[in-house]
Amino acid sequence: MTDRITVGRLFPNAVAPQPVRRTDPEPRVQTTSFDAMLQNQLVRFSHHAEERLRQRGIQLGPEQLVKLNTAIDKAASKGAKDSLMLINDTALIVNIKNRTVVTAMDGASMKDNVFTQIDSAMIIS
Repeated sequence: MTDRITVGRLFPNAVAPQPVRRTDPEPRVQTTSFDAMLQNQLVRFSHHAEERLRQRGIQLGPEQLVKLNTAIDKAASKGAKDSLMLINDTALIVNIKNRTVVTAMDGASMKDNVFTQIDSAMIIS
């Protein structure tokens, strides 16, 4: 008959191994989805800006959006925060950090208007 050897008999003061518990959180690898990366690169429009574009009949085509996106990149590289961007007969106030058009005006709405709370202006051709 074979006698089973147990840890307790062989090493009377031994303690059974316990699973290791980590007290520090595991480092998380920050993953960014393609959609999130794409959203950070494209210009967005606030609800207010969308309403103004609709009310004033302003339409921006794909070519104008590409130019606007490029202008936002240039403004960001110069440290701009809120910029007045003039494209054709349209004025856009853009929050550069968020890449968001805050409001939009057509030529008639710009007349006798004072633009405040901007730190830069760009004419996009």
